[in-house]
Amino acid sequence: MTTVQIEAIDRKLLNQIQMDFPLDPRPYALIGERLGISEDEVLERCRRLKEADIIRQISAIFDSRRLGYSSTLVAMDIPDDLLEGSAMIISEHPGVSHNYKRDHGFNLWFTLTLQPGANVADEAEALGAHGSARRVRVMPALRLFKIGVELDLESGTNAAREGVYEQTRPYATRPKISEDDKRFILVLQQDLPLKPFPFQEWAVSLGVSEDELFAKAKEFEQIGIMRRFAAVLRHQRAGFLANGMICWRIPENRVEELGCRLAEYPQVSHCYQRPIFADWPYNVFSMVHALSRDKCEELAVQMSGEIGVTEYAILYSTKEYKKERVKYFL
Repeated sequence: MTTVQIEAIDRKLLNQIQMDFPLDPRPYALIGERLGISEDEVLERCRRLKEADIIRQISAIFDSRRLGYSSTLVAMDIPDDLLEGSAMIISEHPGVSHNYKRDHGFNLWFTLTLQPGANVADEAEALGAHGSARRVRVMPALRLFKIGVELDLESGTNAAREGVYEQTRPYATRPKISEDDKRFILVLQQDLPLKPFPFQEWAVSLGVSEDELFAKAKEFEQIGIMRRFAAVLRHQRAGFLANGMICWRIPENRVEELGCRLAEYPQVSHCYQRPIFADWPYNVFSMVHALSRDKCEELAVQMSGEIGVTEYAILYSTKEYKKERVKYFL
């Protein structure tokens, strides 16, 4: 994939809107003050970066499990000559958000998120049958050590904020979501308009003030429903060409210890414990977005030496079939 040339000020801007997007009546003006440029320039640069498909969306990022949804990673082994057609069929499912071809015997990997009460394992098996899969492996997160994709465009690494380590947060604990909460979620998950007062029309649509909208968003963040409000980038368009899923075979009695250590690497954006199978022995997944495969390989060697685990596999995404956020409570 051809990358897009990004100016130095664009890199600062992209870092700002990923890591500290202000919930403010004039957020782009405030970002401009931080960067020493005008509100108009911020908006123009954001429009250009969106047209270049570098900025994917600016919105609230919700925790699906805290909302009562069921979510899992699914790996499939599909005959090579059927892969393209099968991937397209699977991508049509509204609960499929990220769908990639990876260079492994399990060659199709996607996330499946379903509304409360649905059975993700049954749905994954049904998708496997539709997609001519020879093998289907359902891999829900058993433990979350870290989640936080923030690409540092200035340093060329994944930037890990403080507070993204979540290994102590039980997935089973969920706040009660009221019908009024759902109204706010439906709006906050939309793509924020690129205009001087972008939150104004959202507040009007809800029949509340902007301050009330911001208060609800901050409440969602405090109780864990909303991870953050931020821009999401297309990492390959931003220059992070290697999407490496480093999968580790870690002794069961050391999973928590070493999962936490892996999560501490700033280059790691996601880190989970997942189930193992006879044909898949890797139980801890650490996702790395790097500038090249060589950088991924170097990091894997470093991590292996430092945690004392030599059995691992790196799966690279070689084609993106779908990448979009799940829409909740539609």
